[in-house]
Amino acid sequence: MSQITQGIAMGYKAIRGYRARRQISGLFFSLLLMISTLCGCAAVGPDYHQVEPQAPESWHTELQGGLTAEQPAPADLARWWTILQDPQLSALEERAVKGNLELQEARARIREARALRGLNRADLFPTLDAGAAASRSRHRNSSGSNTETELYSAGFDAGWELDLFGGVKRSVEAAQADLEATREDQHDLLVSLLAEVALNYVEARTFQSRLEVSKANIKAQQKIYDLNRSRFEAGLTGELAVQESLRILESSRSLVPTLETGLEAAKNRLAVLLGAQPGSLHEELSERQPLPVLPLSVAVGIPAETLRHRPDVRRAERELAAQTARIGVATADLYPKFRLFGTLGLEANNAGDLFQAASRTWSVGPSVSWNLFDAGAVRRNIEIQNARQDQALSRYEQTVLRAQEEVENALVAYAREQRRRESIANAATAAERAAELARDQYQAGLVSFNNVLDAQRSLLALRDDLASSEGTLISNLVRLYKALGGGWTAESSDPETTVAEKQ
Repeated sequence: MSQITQGIAMGYKAIRGYRARRQISGLFFSLLLMISTLCGCAAVGPDYHQVEPQAPESWHTELQGGLTAEQPAPADLARWWTILQDPQLSALEERAVKGNLELQEARARIREARALRGLNRADLFPTLDAGAAASRSRHRNSSGSNTETELYSAGFDAGWELDLFGGVKRSVEAAQADLEATREDQHDLLVSLLAEVALNYVEARTFQSRLEVSKANIKAQQKIYDLNRSRFEAGLTGELAVQESLRILESSRSLVPTLETGLEAAKNRLAVLLGAQPGSLHEELSERQPLPVLPLSVAVGIPAETLRHRPDVRRAERELAAQTARIGVATADLYPKFRLFGTLGLEANNAGDLFQAASRTWSVGPSVSWNLFDAGAVRRNIEIQNARQDQALSRYEQTVLRAQEEVENALVAYAREQRRRESIANAATAAERAAELARDQYQAGLVSFNNVLDAQRSLLALRDDLASSEGTLISNLVRLYKALGGGWTAESSDPETTVAEKQ
């Protein structure tokens, strides 16, 4: 141990010697010169200029049914489900954000993209390796005797490939844009997740409402059947009335299993969205609750703001930026590569001499390499990256058009369903009154039982349609908020994650 300590001290003194200082100073100033040259060079390839979505000044669909052109507040749009005033829905949304497995996968993809960016950024810096070796070899000389030699070495190797033409810089730009695109992909998944939770919750409540309506109809039809059977047994009516009333009663009963199946599926889907086992929400959602309350007005804003807010449009724009940077990465391969290298170490034939001043070794210098012939492979790669940029631009423009289409369709669906629900409600009121009149007139012997059957069939269908329309109306509002990109804001993102992405 004392020998090693002594050797290290001697090596340190040797490095501090005049010649060593002069050599290291020369290397240092050479590095500064190369760095200055690097900083003065522009990266090859096209510079990306952020594109803005082309959007009309206003929506094509006429805003009606409470829809307004006011710009929604970011906080309200980020938590749009609170407008429905349903505490249980709000609790489910919060649990979904914490427990959804697809969202956890998306977070892992962000960590992967961040690490890939760091991997590309590492190429901007020099590398330093340390190593040591010891060997013994035997050689036969011309006299026929054997000679054994030993060799001991230890030292440091440093290398730095200078990014004179910006190929590494462009790769870092691409990785940064990929990271931001991955983040927007998580935002897009979050928008879809929150909408899916609300849609399945509304669907479950709608099935419960339809089941209640169906059971109420069955109860009323059971009374009619019992009445007809009593009248038949008393000889006041024929068997046809009994069988017809039984037919409509059993037809109503046959709807119950289908509705119960749909209710079970909606509950199971909700559980999976929350990252829980199917069936875990059945007890929690067993009690029937009314459907969420619709707001009196809904602010939808203007197309340009909506498109800038939507995560899928932002993701497509970031993917275009990444692909533009990759053109520069490919173009840099046309130019020579410059590298600085240096070694500093010890080498001796005896272990005891390894740390002596005479055992010092060093080397330093630049190197250059240039691919002079590759049968056009580099230029073909540049063409490939340019073609991919054109594809990314087309995808971006297509994403903008699809976003506008989704919003326009959602606006129409929400407004038209309000009118449909109003008409169904009026028809259901009229059908209920007609059923009462038909039943009273039948009991008085003024009309045949067919009038009662027709009135009952119409009333059953309209009550079910009304319950379905109320659920559809709320679901269309959920789809509208999804189309507007509701469910996230830049302010609501994880601050720690956002800061890490910028580093």
